[in-house]
Amino acid sequence: MSIPNLITIGRIMLVPVIIYLMISGQFMASFWLFILAGISDGIDGFIAKQFDQATELGAYLDPIADKALLVSIYVTLGISGHLPVALVILVVSRDVLIVGAIILSWALGRNVEIAPLLVSKVNTAMQIALACVVLADLGFDLQLTWVTASFVVAVTIFTIWSGTSYMLAWVQDMAGQEKPAPEGATHNVAGEVGQKAVHAVSQTATRGRKSVHKPASGDAS
Repeated sequence: MSIPNLITIGRIMLVPVIIYLMISGQFMASFWLFILAGISDGIDGFIAKQFDQATELGAYLDPIADKALLVSIYVTLGISGHLPVALVILVVSRDVLIVGAIILSWALGRNVEIAPLLVSKVNTAMQIALACVVLADLGFDLQLTWVTASFVVAVTIFTIWSGTSYMLAWVQDMAGQEKPAPEGATHNVAGEVGQKAVHAVSQTATRGRKSVHKPASGDAS
């Protein structure tokens, strides 16, 4: 396994540790581990690009690691009352909708590719910044109430904006691939979708077993 993938797996393993520290009230330690996770994200991307170690597995693992970390932190902060529950629901719902749309595309046998959007990258940066501010405020007692409030507003705006942009792009892509059914044809819809879902999953699994060199994918968050 390549070094970037090992670093990414290590970042995934940091998630339960950070959440445990947060639940235990050790926000200073969780802040530094969150910073470490962010640095490791940059390092594995640098190594993958500079030393030609980008793999398809890494292209899947990297966004999974990022989302697992961010969503876990947001949910924990929401449950503990340090972030508005409505914001947490919004952030999680946006990701669920995007993942659900991709799964539906696979199930229907559609080759939908949604390119990373600039607004999504800004949204991710805002979400990371808000998590850093809240953890730093709790860990070092910095009294950053107004800063936190500002980032909450920014994250809310960009989450809605990016989520809407992705869903519109998905709908347009799906509509562009829409094919009229042959006249008089009948379909067992459930069976057909099931077969296509199995086929899509098997194709994905086959690709995942191959070490394919390609540029690291952008963040679709």
